[in-house]
Amino acid sequence: MRNYNENLVDFMPMDSWRVMRIMAEFVDSFEKMRHKPKALVSVFGSARTPEDDPVYASARELGGKLAEAGYGVITGGGPGVMEAASRGAYEKNGISVGLNIELPMEQHPNPYQTHSISFNYFFVRKVSFLKYSTAIIVYPGGFGTLDELSEVLTMVQTGKINLIPIIFVNRKFWSGLIKWFKNTMLAEKMISPEDMELIEVVDTAEEAVAYLKECHKYGKSGSVKLN
Repeated sequence: MRNYNENLVDFMPMDSWRVMRIMAEFVDSFEKMRHKPKALVSVFGSARTPEDDPVYASARELGGKLAEAGYGVITGGGPGVMEAASRGAYEKNGISVGLNIELPMEQHPNPYQTHSISFNYFFVRKVSFLKYSTAIIVYPGGFGTLDELSEVLTMVQTGKINLIPIIFVNRKFWSGLIKWFKNTMLAEKMISPEDMELIEVVDTAEEAVAYLKECHKYGKSGSVKLN
């Protein structure tokens, strides 16, 4: 069993000053993002996906197709899927926004960002994703990807942000989660049938962009309300 007392830090004496740093980070990100392109699409996925993985190739293709369709790409700014989507947009002379955060293991900024913002706090970074995205496209990933995905689903479900397309890419990877949503969460009435309609599952970058364009054609778009 892990030693949960190891490296335990008492944050209480620092809390007052932390509030000021959090406020400064919000202000800085809002000021930088207010000059953003109007149609940004967030792409979530694993930082651990190698360049020779078909998922990397798909995310790179997606970034390019989004740029060609007039969208900007917004990612976490790191390696893996984030790099691939940024790279695809960058190669097509599109907008590639990176919301970078320092992590002890995986995260380092990728070189394919046209706009870059650094964060210390995950929750401030997530607000920037939600506030400025007109759609979310999710590739295979780990705990971080699930965290970002759950946040989006909760905010849309509860009406805290406007309805935006939420697209899962790679049916094989997501099939178990979707099945659990339907057979467990929905069956036990933890979610409503209409909640399942928030999600579209596709296999390719081409399908994702086609669905996205169809949604925006009929007005299924928006951004955070911040009530």
